[in-house]
Amino acid sequence: MRRTTLAALCIAAATATALTGCQSGPDSSDGASRTGGASASPAAKEKEKEKEPFAGLTGGQIADRALTATTGASSLRLKGDVPDEESGGTITLDVALDKKGECAGSLSMNGQGRADLIKAGDTIYMKYDEAFLRAQSKGESKDTTDAVVNMLAGKWTRTSATGKDAMDISGFCDLDTVLGGADEGSSAATRGRTTTVDGTPAIVLTEQDGKDRYTVYVATQGEPYLLRIDSASAGDPGTLAFSDYEEPVPAQKPSGKILDLDELG
Repeated sequence: MRRTTLAALCIAAATATALTGCQSGPDSSDGASRTGGASASPAAKEKEKEKEPFAGLTGGQIADRALTATTGASSLRLKGDVPDEESGGTITLDVALDKKGECAGSLSMNGQGRADLIKAGDTIYMKYDEAFLRAQSKGESKDTTDAVVNMLAGKWTRTSATGKDAMDISGFCDLDTVLGGADEGSSAATRGRTTTVDGTPAIVLTEQDGKDRYTVYVATQGEPYLLRIDSASAGDPGTLAFSDYEEPVPAQKPSGKILDLDELG
């Protein structure tokens, strides 16, 4: 699928940096999906075609419908392993977010520890475990790392979402920003077989871009939402699942004591 379709996959870097721009590709026609077996009569073929999901649509047309539906959703959940261009590592994320700019979920870098994230209103709340803090403190002295761990590990922190250091996270929590530009251009996707993704009926779309290959799963019942993107690209391999469309984001202020990082300077 074209790189604009992979806008959500490109947000890997947005977890810690800024949203990466994606480029669009040309349109193409690939016809209806192909089936094997013995030849059938024209009437039988026409009847079978009518049963197909997205009957008569090319892969590119299905992709365009999926992008329109997905970018039109007011909220969704992203879950998967995606590359981080800044560090060259992998980000594991499971985050629900909406167009109000609120989010709730967790992040991990290279499988080293976990950071919990909530953005509610104009405040960002984060909680880091020790493994995450130590992994992110590489290059610092042992004393400095130990001090950071003692101060932050296992504790909820808060900071203003409008602060300079919080702008990247604030953008990541805004669904419009994350999927911005994803519905521009046209697709060269090829339609394939039908399957299910976590119990939801889906159609498989594929696209080849040089040595890179992308596989996209689109819901065939209800709204044609994106369900999953698999990238076999050597440069940005990963999988990102989309779910919980139009569900409320559980972005509530954590209970208990919260450390105010803005007051600490």
